[in-house]
Amino acid sequence: MKPLFYLVFYLFLGGLNAQWHESFEEVVQIASEEDKPIILVFSGSDWCAPCIKLKRKIWESEEFKTYAVSHYVLYNADFPRKKKNRLPMNQMNQNKSLAEKYNIQGHFPLVVILDQQESVLGKVGFDTKATPKTYISMLNSFIK
Repeated sequence: MKPLFYLVFYLFLGGLNAQWHESFEEVVQIASEEDKPIILVFSGSDWCAPCIKLKRKIWESEEFKTYAVSHYVLYNADFPRKKKNRLPMNQMNQNKSLAEKYNIQGHFPLVVILDQQESVLGKVGFDTKATPKTYISMLNSFIK
């Protein structure tokens, strides 16, 4: 019985952590329904050292995950280069389309804060000195 309890407990905790969505259309719909801003991240998960550091230090931190679940809707527009990490074609096309609209200069990492109508509220990169708490504050400074 104990293993079942622990499984349910960890699944419950996992459900409380921030969820990265695979469809930007879904992200926009959820943001509208829940009245939350969108955090759109442009990353190169297998080649961009600052992107990898941002993921490890901020996105994967318990502090960010716990806060984000009730405050943001998250989408990672990833641009991996290695063949083994290649995304499905529809997701690659979706990410390219988002980059053409929100990341014309091709900066990585780039975090774009959007409202429910997909208007840009702000853009930030990654300061390696940032903590999850300071990064959350920076994101929130763009949200009215």
